Amino acid sequence: MTDQQSAISNQQSSGGRRRVGFVVGGSLKTHLLARLQVPPQQVQEGAFVVIESNDWLFHGLVTDLQLGATNPRFADEQTTNRLPGELAGLLQGQTLYTNLEILPALMFTGGEERQGPLPVKTVPSHQADVFLASEGDVAEVFQGDFVLGHTREQNHPVAIDLDKLVKRSSGIFGATGTGKSFLTRLMLAGLIQHDAASVLVLDMHNEYAYNDQDENGNPVSGLRDKFPAKVRVAGLGAGATIRGKTPDFNLEIAMSDIQPGDIELLTRELNLKETTSATLDALLASFGPTQWFRAFKEMSRAKVEGDDGKKTDAPGSVAAWARENNVNEMAAEGLHNKLGKVFRLAYLAEKPAVDTVGEIVKSLEAGQHVILSFGKHESDLDYLLVSNLLTRRIRERWEQTTNELRSNNKGEPRPLVIAVEEAHKLLNREMAVQTTFSTIARELRKYYVTLLIIDQRPSQIYDEVMSQLGTRISGWLGDDDDIRAVLSGLAGREALRGMLARLQPKEEVLLLGWGVPMPLPIRSRRYDDRFWEELQGKGKKAAKRVDEELGF
Repeated sequence: MTDQQSAISNQQSSGGRRRVGFVVGGSLKTHLLARLQVPPQQVQEGAFVVIESNDWLFHGLVTDLQLGATNPRFADEQTTNRLPGELAGLLQGQTLYTNLEILPALMFTGGEERQGPLPVKTVPSHQADVFLASEGDVAEVFQGDFVLGHTREQNHPVAIDLDKLVKRSSGIFGATGTGKSFLTRLMLAGLIQHDAASVLVLDMHNEYAYNDQDENGNPVSGLRDKFPAKVRVAGLGAGATIRGKTPDFNLEIAMSDIQPGDIELLTRELNLKETTSATLDALLASFGPTQWFRAFKEMSRAKVEGDDGKKTDAPGSVAAWARENNVNEMAAEGLHNKLGKVFRLAYLAEKPAVDTVGEIVKSLEAGQHVILSFGKHESDLDYLLVSNLLTRRIRERWEQTTNELRSNNKGEPRPLVIAVEEAHKLLNREMAVQTTFSTIARELRKYYVTLLIIDQRPSQIYDEVMSQLGTRISGWLGDDDDIRAVLSGLAGREALRGMLARLQPKEEVLLLGWGVPMPLPIRSRRYDDRFWEELQGKGKKAAKRVDEELGF
C-alpha cells in the first residue's frame, strides 16, 4: 500500500465510517461506479457501503470489483522489474486502479431532519465519498430484534424484524450440506423466544425437538429441551418415541377426517389413474363425508361360487358396490388395491382415544409451539397425507376465528407460522393447486397464517408460491435454476446472481426480499451455547459484541 493509500484508508467520516474511495460514474438504472483507494482485498463482493453526497446518504451493495488501467500498457508491463520499488509503487498508484460496482438500495436525507430509508430515485454527485458501513449504519437499516448474523468485513451485527417476518411467508434455501437445518433452528429459536407467533414445525426427519449430535459428534440442542414450558412435541402414531424419548402426546388420524382431496394429493406417490376422482365422488355419495374411507377399506375383493359353479362378486365386495353404483369395476378395484398402503397405515384409527389434531390446534391457539415429529413414518406418503390433513384443519379454524373477529369484533387470532421441510414435495407445480399449503401461501396471510418453507431445490417449487415469499434466506446454491428461483421477482437480481453462487458453502447466507430493508450477504451465527446464552439470558446487546472466539 502506498503512503497515499494508507492516509486515505485511515480517513473516517463523522459517523465513524472507513473511507474506501469515491464515485466516478454509473446510472440509476444499472449501478454506480466508485474508484477504490484501498487495496482491493479489503473490500469484498457484497460489502455494505455508504456514499455521502451533500445532505444525502446512499446505502448500497458492492456487486463487482473491476481492475483497470489508465493505459493498457501499464497493466501489461511489470514496472517493478525495471524501476526502483518506490518509483514503481508511485507509478502503479497513478496508473492502475480498481473500480467497484455498487447496487444502490436505499437513501437517507442528511442534516437535522433526517428521513429514510427511502427508495433510491436519484444518484450521488461525482466524486462523492464512499465508505464501508459502520455498525450504526447497519443498525439504522436493520432495525430488527433478532441477530441472525454479522457483516463479513467488519462483523457488525445484522438483526431482522421478526414481527415483520411473520406477516408474510418466507423461505430458507441452500444446497445439501450448507447448514439449512442449523439455520432453521436459529430462526425457530428466535421465533419461539420472541413469541410474536405460534410455530408448528412439521419435522419430517426428527431433527428439531430433542437434543442430538451433528455429523462430527458435537451436541446439538433441541427446541423442546431449551423451551420446555413453550414447546410441545407430538409423535405420529400410538406409542411413538422420538430418539428414545416419549413425546407429549401421540397423533392418530381418525378415518372420518380423511377427505377425497387427501387421496388425490397422493396421485403421484400411489400412481393413481385419471378415473380416481370419479370413483372417490361415488364413494362420497354412497357413504357420506365421514364414513366413505372406512367403508371402502372394509370392502373385500372376494368371489363366491353359485349353484351353477360360476364365481360371482361377493356381497360387500368392491366390484359389487361398483356395479350397484354405475362405477367402472376395474377402476374401483384398482383404486382399492393402490390404497392398500394407506389402509395399512398404523396411525389411522377408526376412533382415536383423543382428538389429537384438535389438541394441536388448541395448543397453537393458546400460544404454545408444536413440533410434529414423524418418527419411523418418514416416507413421502406419510408426510404428504398427514401434513396436508393437519394444515387443512388449522386453516379452517383460523379462517373461522378471523371471520368472527371481522363480524363480531372478537379477539384477534394468534399469528401462526408453519415450518415445512422438503417443501418442493408439497408445493411443486403439479401438486401446489391440491395442497392446503399453496392456499396458505397465496391467501392465508389475511387470516394470520404464514409458511416458513425449507428446501434445497427451490426451482421445483411452484412459481406462484415463490412469488408470495416475503423473506428469502439462502445459503450457497450450485444449480442455475435454483439460483434463478430464489431471485425471481427481486430488483437487481442479475447483480445478485453471482453473489449467491459465490457464497461460502457453510455459514454464509444472503438475505433477500420484502422482509429485509436491502439484500445483504452475512456470516450466519453458530447454533451453540453462546447463541443460547445471548438469546435467553443477555439479549440483543450481548449479541452485538464482536465474537472473537468464533474467529470473526
